[in-house]
Amino acid sequence: MARHRQTLLVVDDNDLFRGWVREVLERAGFEVAEAATADEAFASVEKAMPGLVLLDVRLRETSGYEIHRELNDRYAGSIPVIFISGERTESFDRVAGLLLGADDYLVKPVDPDELIARVRRSFRWKRSGNGRVSAPTEPFSELTIREREVLSLLADGMSTKQIANELVISPRTIGTHVQHILGKLGVHSRAQAVAFAHRGGLPDLEAQTAPAPSAPGVRRRPVATVSKAS
Repeated sequence: MARHRQTLLVVDDNDLFRGWVREVLERAGFEVAEAATADEAFASVEKAMPGLVLLDVRLRETSGYEIHRELNDRYAGSIPVIFISGERTESFDRVAGLLLGADDYLVKPVDPDELIARVRRSFRWKRSGNGRVSAPTEPFSELTIREREVLSLLADGMSTKQIANELVISPRTIGTHVQHILGKLGVHSRAQAVAFAHRGGLPDLEAQTAPAPSAPGVRRRPVATVSKAS
């Protein structure tokens, strides 16, 4: 029996880049459709619903953000999107894209192996009953209590030094925790981890664990929490 090929749509007005993406992903076993404009993108989706859209942030005639919003309106957020850009490459651009609901945000030039890995990761995400894309399990379930504390404080805008002072551990240890957090969440930067925390709603740690007794004369520091994004 022939194996079902996962399909995706590449929306980019750069012909050479679209062709390169198609070649890379088809060699990896994906079925790829192309679109250079918003009209072509919507026509392609209506013809054959893709499992994923790789969407350039800035097209000649419109914004990739606008296309993303229209796709969400038309298809109830059921189509995962990875934003990609060669111009909007700052951390706040990536955070903005993730907070809009994108699965991921890539910066050009893209390494082919990374492109394949990110696409495969997005396809591994399962859909919940309401059609929205969600992680296979509760997104923070693999994090330890300490890692959740660190992520919570990162989401509050603290630096590594401030978090180290808050938790009374070394900055080097904080760096190790951050690397573990990135790996477990499947993201590639602190900015992505923070956006993930805001978007997914990092649970209240105090509601999950009873406070451990403090050593004599040591005041327990309150744990900051991240409220679920509305």
